[in-house]
Amino acid sequence: MALEEAGIPSVAIHTDIFARLVGSVALANGMPTTRQAFVPQPVVDRSASDLRGYIEGADPVSQRPFMQEVIEGLTSPLTAEDETGVSFERSTPRLLEPDTEDNLRQLFIDSNWTDFLPVILPTEERVEKMMAGTSLPPDEVVGRLRPTGFREFWEFTVEKVAVNAVMAGCRPEYLPVLLAMASSGVTARSSSTTSFSGIAVVNGPIRHEIGMNCGIGALGPWNHANATIGRAWNLVCTNLQGGSVPGDTFMGSLGNLNSFSATFAENEERSPWEPLHVSAGFDAAESAVTVFRGGRYTQSGFGPRDEWQSKMRRVFAACEAREAPLMIMDPIVARGFVEKGFATKGELIRWCAENAVLPARDYWNDQWVQTLVKPLAVAGVEPYAGNLKAAPDDMVRMFQESEIDIVVTGGETQGAWRIIEGRRASNSTISVDAWR
Repeated sequence: MALEEAGIPSVAIHTDIFARLVGSVALANGMPTTRQAFVPQPVVDRSASDLRGYIEGADPVSQRPFMQEVIEGLTSPLTAEDETGVSFERSTPRLLEPDTEDNLRQLFIDSNWTDFLPVILPTEERVEKMMAGTSLPPDEVVGRLRPTGFREFWEFTVEKVAVNAVMAGCRPEYLPVLLAMASSGVTARSSSTTSFSGIAVVNGPIRHEIGMNCGIGALGPWNHANATIGRAWNLVCTNLQGGSVPGDTFMGSLGNLNSFSATFAENEERSPWEPLHVSAGFDAAESAVTVFRGGRYTQSGFGPRDEWQSKMRRVFAACEAREAPLMIMDPIVARGFVEKGFATKGELIRWCAENAVLPARDYWNDQWVQTLVKPLAVAGVEPYAGNLKAAPDDMVRMFQESEIDIVVTGGETQGAWRIIEGRRASNSTISVDAWR
């Protein structure tokens, strides 16, 4: 866009697997005739001769010579269709036309409004009952969402969140938690090719008020509130951000099981440390929810046993060097770390930051470090700039202390812990009480 605005012709080049997505984004931005050219997928780790073959060969989408597409795209004058573009009516009807229950359910499936599990149809009566869970008016704006940074934001209201809560099977008393999660602007259905998913942790009195599980099976499908709130967040991020359709608005190659439900409560009463929302600046008596983007990698273990230090170092070395860890541990594990001298959660986080290290050559060879961190290092931003000066065999830190989180949950049947990729923004712990 910057080149075009400066009067410099440009042609966007993509791999062919993104052809549908490229067309969808161009159309959504009112530029359906944007000049594009395509090469085969993949590009990473291909030899120089393979890549030259892409350039000298045919565009796999148009089946015309690739360089011909590029040259014509740069030199052909704009047409009336190019200059006119396209615009859309953004409003949507509040109600569907009446139909049978079977037909409506099929419509929801055909329209990609579900997670392909059965949903409760959101009738006016059911949505009105759901709205009893909050004192806020139906038309109050909750926030804005989009699947990726290059798509437009969609704004949505309390009533629209309530519709998705009904579909997921939530009870009215769950609605303030879901509204807080939706207001974060963090999508649980990212369009990233790396299959991100959302994770949410609930703290404070609301956990017990609505019967959330923070004991045995806290991360699994054994509790109505945990399961339906997580599911509802994913439905909100399917329907209120512009879609989550494979090949169109979702490009996660493998997908993610957490996209069905990944919401749980912290076991504050059995933890020896301050809860997550207190670490984020909330009072212990307040109710809050923290949302994370991640969920790609998972590492697990038991302990802390005698060899816990070497085990943890190996685990961190196997994590993505750019994507921070969310450490989830049973109360048995947390108390075990206290016995080993970690009186506070901050002390354990500090140890983790100091011991999550990689040789500089491996750190800088990581794809996401190259893409997202190296530009900061070149620009002189610390601590990345210092890492860039390290010798190949020097050990460099993968994460900063501020990027690592610890949550205590579980039923104390085993000293189990799990590390899940979970990066949170500075404002991603949200008050639930504000949405009651």
